[in-house]
Amino acid sequence: MSPVIFEISGFEVRWYSCLILLAVFVVYSLTLRESQKFGMSKNYIFNLLFWGLIFGIIGARLYYVIFNWSMFSDDWLEIFKVWNGGLAIHGGLIAGLITIIIYTKKYNVRTMRVLDFIVVPLLLGQAIGRWGNFFNQEAHGAATTLATLQSLHIPDFIIEGMTIDGVVYTPTFLYESIVCAIAFFVLAIVRRGKYTKVGMMTACYLIIYGTLRFFIEMSRTDALMLGGFKVAQIVSVVMFLIGLGMIMFFTRMGKFEDLYNEKSNINEVRF
Repeated sequence: MSPVIFEISGFEVRWYSCLILLAVFVVYSLTLRESQKFGMSKNYIFNLLFWGLIFGIIGARLYYVIFNWSMFSDDWLEIFKVWNGGLAIHGGLIAGLITIIIYTKKYNVRTMRVLDFIVVPLLLGQAIGRWGNFFNQEAHGAATTLATLQSLHIPDFIIEGMTIDGVVYTPTFLYESIVCAIAFFVLAIVRRGKYTKVGMMTACYLIIYGTLRFFIEMSRTDALMLGGFKVAQIVSVVMFLIGLGMIMFFTRMGKFEDLYNEKSNINEVRF
């Protein structure tokens, strides 16, 4: 399994980079499409996601480097070689969220409204991006057997890609990709609901991805650690609790209060 698609004069075009770019394009396109239904400015969404992406990538890399410092302490230049993999989604989510909060506050736009537009396509973007991990042969689970994967009807090319140095590993990247894709389609339908509240999509994202990642992390062999605990599981629990708290808050609101699909329930963007 080669992580390189092709090479020109020593310049490598890698699956990881191309799939991340595809994921970014999908998230941007779908976010723009949804936000424009509510009259939001194309330029505003583009600039918001541009800065969110830049700082999200920086945050994802710093998060990974901090919890894997032994890998970079002898050669700091390795920190900048993101095309080799090593982007932690939780670090990207935290940095991206901070950027979005700052940017929406700057233009007096309701943060939760914007987050609702982003998180649904973000699930599809994560589903796509996980295949970059496949080509880099990373983000896999514990060692397993060929018979086990065949019994699950895992395609042969995935089994071959998950066979590293003669050892067959659990394709946790695949499980996460599938669940994220399913969650995207489910939430895309749910957000059209008549009584869906502003913030409901964000709450569902936190609960779904928090739960998914917590259990996926149980099998991961390359998990980032803090003491004797897996960092991703700690963050996932926090995500779940925040999402659950939001859902509980929404249940106390009036049936027709703060509806997501109310076209007039949105700030005017002065941009």
